Amino acid sequence: MKRKISRGIYKQMQKFADLTQTMIVRGNISRAKKCFAVAENLFINGNKETQRAISNVYLYSVSGMLELKHFNTEKILPNALKREYIKQINAF
Repeated sequence: MKRKISRGIYKQMQKFADLTQTMIVRGNISRAKKCFAVAENLFINGNKETQRAISNVYLYSVSGMLELKHFNTEKILPNALKREYIKQINAF
C-alpha cells in the first residue's frame, strides 16, 4: 500500500507541474507564483517523500519550462525552491 501511495504523490506533482506550466505559457505569472508558493509550503512542511517528489518531478519539469521561456528563475522562484533548483543545476 505504501508503494502505491508514494507513486501517487509523483503523479500528483506532475499534474501540479503541468498546471504551473500552463499558467506560464498563458502568461499568467501571478497564478504561477501562487503555484510556486504552494509548492514551497509543501517542500518546507512536507515529509521526505513529498520533498523528493517536489524536487524530482515538480521543480525539474517547471524549471525546464522557465528556462525555455527565458524567465529569470532567481526572481520567480521562492527561496527554498530556488536553493533546490541551484542544487539541481550544479549537480552535474
